[in-house]
Amino acid sequence: MEIVTTKIPDLLIIKPTVFRDDRGYFFESYNKEFFLSHGIDQNFVQDNESKSNKGVLRGLHFQRPPFSQGKLVRVVKGAVLDVAVDLRKSSPTYGQWESIELTEENKFMYWVPPGFAHGFITLKDNTVFSYKCTNVYNKASEGSIQWNDPDLNIDWGNGIQPVLSEKDKIGPLFNNFVSPF
Repeated sequence: MEIVTTKIPDLLIIKPTVFRDDRGYFFESYNKEFFLSHGIDQNFVQDNESKSNKGVLRGLHFQRPPFSQGKLVRVVKGAVLDVAVDLRKSSPTYGQWESIELTEENKFMYWVPPGFAHGFITLKDNTVFSYKCTNVYNKASEGSIQWNDPDLNIDWGNGIQPVLSEKDKIGPLFNNFVSPF
């Protein structure tokens, strides 16, 4: 595996070593010792998976403390544009975002630490998205930020008309947001 740093500290891209042959492929999607050696000292307690058609946008979501979650995300089938926004008030990159395309072909993973809002838009039909979480989901602690917030100015792609949940249509704007992190 290879760790690639981003412009936002602690937000990491993980590129697994994929072994391919005429039978298919094999790779480690998680190795605790490797992650520990790269400063990701987390205990994953919940795994989640979603399936979505092209154009579904899920996010930007987070969990407030004490249920804040770090997420190790990846695509099993299909492709997404994955986005993380730094919500850590003391961070020099507060309010900044990064994105990466995660696909079934590249097998990249994205480490999104606690203190970030997270979301993705599916780029293909029948996309299967999987993630490990460092804390359990708690409905009373869920939060969100508007996916198309003008202050964040996230580039989701040209002419995007996403399919959204009712919850994701009404998230607060960033300039009205009081970070719990």
